[in-house]
Amino acid sequence: MKHYETMFILKPTLVEEELQSKIAFYQEVITGQGGVIANTLDMGARHLAYEIQKHKRGYYFVIYFQAEPEAVLELERLYRINEDVLRFIILKYENKKEQKAWHTLVDRASKKILHAVPEKPHKETSAKEPPAEGQGV
Repeated sequence: MKHYETMFILKPTLVEEELQSKIAFYQEVITGQGGVIANTLDMGARHLAYEIQKHKRGYYFVIYFQAEPEAVLELERLYRINEDVLRFIILKYENKKEQKAWHTLVDRASKKILHAVPEKPHKETSAKEPPAEGQGV
């Protein structure tokens, strides 16, 4: 199996349930074709670099996976026929250097997911001291 990364941008007009169902659908396509999903990265809604189909924002999602080339062809076909997908890209990591970079990206995505969990705020027990004379605030 080869190493791949796909990123797709969904229309911002979709509600949360529709977004999650579309994302789950593409993940099922990969696994249904015998692929293995290494990690996913939900980048959320962002401004587009330029307007696409009269949309200025889009919902970005990245999937890192391993699959056979036939699975990628099916994934690309399904991206093209879905009108809710504004843009997509599928990258293949071929040689060992590129595959090492793929593993690094998967690890980074794992760390972003871990850091995305909000931590409880720490309470300060001591009062703040005023700045020393001559120091600006």
